[in-house]
Amino acid sequence: MQNANARPAPMDESSSALPDVLAGPLLRRIEPQRIVIWLVSSRPLGLRLRLFPGDEAPRDIALDEDTCRCLSVGAHAHVQLIDVALPEPLPCDVAIGYDLFIRQPNAEASNTNETGIAHYCPHLLYGEEANPSFVIKSRLDGVLHGSCRKPHYPTGDGLARADAWLAERHDRPSERPALLLMTGDQIYADDVAGPMLVAIHALIRRLGLHGEFLEGAEVDDSETLYAADETYYHRQQLLPEFESNEALRERFFGGVRKPIFTAANASNHLITFGEVMAMYLLVWSPLPWRLIELDEPPLDAEHARRFASERETIEAFVVELPAAARVMAQVPTLMIFDDHDVTDDWNLTAAWEETAYGHPFSRRIVGNALLGYLICQGWGNAPDRLGAPLARLEQLLESRSEGFLPAARQDELITDLLRFEGWSYCLPCSPKLVVLDTRTRRWRSERNRQLPSGLMDWEALSEFQQELLGEASIVIVSPAPMFGVKLIESVQRIFSWVGKPLLVDAENWMAHRGAASVMLNIFRHTRTPGNYVILSGDVHYSFVYDVRIRQMRERGPNIWQITSSGLKNEFPDTLLDWFDRLNRWLYAPWSPLNWFTKRRKMHVRPRIPDHAKASERVYNGAGIGYVRFDEQGRPSEVMQLGNAGVTVRFERDRQNRPG
Repeated sequence: MQNANARPAPMDESSSALPDVLAGPLLRRIEPQRIVIWLVSSRPLGLRLRLFPGDEAPRDIALDEDTCRCLSVGAHAHVQLIDVALPEPLPCDVAIGYDLFIRQPNAEASNTNETGIAHYCPHLLYGEEANPSFVIKSRLDGVLHGSCRKPHYPTGDGLARADAWLAERHDRPSERPALLLMTGDQIYADDVAGPMLVAIHALIRRLGLHGEFLEGAEVDDSETLYAADETYYHRQQLLPEFESNEALRERFFGGVRKPIFTAANASNHLITFGEVMAMYLLVWSPLPWRLIELDEPPLDAEHARRFASERETIEAFVVELPAAARVMAQVPTLMIFDDHDVTDDWNLTAAWEETAYGHPFSRRIVGNALLGYLICQGWGNAPDRLGAPLARLEQLLESRSEGFLPAARQDELITDLLRFEGWSYCLPCSPKLVVLDTRTRRWRSERNRQLPSGLMDWEALSEFQQELLGEASIVIVSPAPMFGVKLIESVQRIFSWVGKPLLVDAENWMAHRGAASVMLNIFRHTRTPGNYVILSGDVHYSFVYDVRIRQMRERGPNIWQITSSGLKNEFPDTLLDWFDRLNRWLYAPWSPLNWFTKRRKMHVRPRIPDHAKASERVYNGAGIGYVRFDEQGRPSEVMQLGNAGVTVRFERDRQNRPG
């Protein structure tokens, strides 16, 4: 089991060789009277925020314990959560520069020994600018959005494409996007390349990230896990050899064969909280990569070849990281999880939940991913909603002993997070933005626990409806599309009927009759908005539908389903081409199959990508979506910014063909 030569080298306790900043600053929730910024440093920092609001005089804000919480996730890793309430609102629709000054050790309060972003993170700046900037829009006039960013997928990074696009209009505030929306799978905790896992372990050692004790595994703690022979490409072998754990081993580490879509690859699944935290640092910042060496571990011939191939892709990913970090430092960025942020098919069925949460090891795996999401993603979306779980996490981190987290407290916090119901959030802009949690409050099937759960239960849907009442227009972020490709949903439905939803990722809104019915009734309600824009990801291809709900008020609501996926991922090209062709043939207006399976309560019109060669209705290519809204909150421009520099616009189908 153990490989003595693979044990981590003793960590250098000195932080003198480490940069002050490891990741960030990353703009999160930015409003006229509130600034929320995420930053990770190698030591607790004394910080001062300076704002340059247009033509106004600069504003200096000294950050203290009330405005900057410091959570130590390792000996040399400290997450700085900056949340500043401003007494005077910032102006809208103008560029507002900002800087975070770091007071150096032994510096006096005179600010004479401070360094700013241009010194410690020059890669975050455009051209000759002295500091990064952002724009607070008076209305939600345009957003960048995307999902599914897999570091070892062999294509360019959609965030780097967003950076290049933003650079062209950086000096024109009216053309800059109001938000960057990350709509799911910001990390792939369940699909990690071997070189990435090596980098994660090297960074854990370099920063002294906290360890933990493990229950229900063949290893007792995180240090033993990192040293085990099976830690690379064979993590499924770390479960006890009990027959009852076969399903657990298959779901979390061995993967599930998916003959219709893709084959899962979970043999390097992240396990510990330290691994999750290191992953976030490595996918959001180029700086940690400068602190480590990517040494190949002992591997057999097959995995050595795979490691070499993955290494080339990871090295190309690292080259684009400065651009990815820059766009998140210049545009307010909001996020929501999907399954790969935690694990594939997370909470897909009630039976899945029973298996995963009934074993201490798999429960810890899910819980650690949620802890990472809380501190790296969730907090910046809605700090007020997440105050209680964040305080519990702070207590856990402070109660560590000799570099290890107390197991009982860690498990108690994980139990609380698995019950937590505050991950969804809203932004009170115009139009209002509502971001849905479609993962943790699911409508479980009462007939068969193997059937897919509804993406939101009745109570969550009722709360969602309350957020809509009285609004003229609304922008919804639903990680999974509410209205998807009909043929693919039909395939998923067939596999669900035979009790195999895991084989085809049967996660769509229409897979659960109760959730689908309630959602359609919400759209029908006379007091809910007249314009809905639904932004989604998840599926690894991009499409746009214009949807009209039938048999309702005199003029039904306008609904646009806009899906952009993935940032660094794609659907198998040949397979998607066949799905698209079959979908057009089988569900054409003249097709008998279309008549018998018609979505009788809605009328769906697909838009056509302007690069389509044969009226394709989906676009398959990594990149990032951009939507521009008119004064009424309706999409006036929808495009996909492809990684190869291609811009694809989705245009209305002049032949009026239904989906």
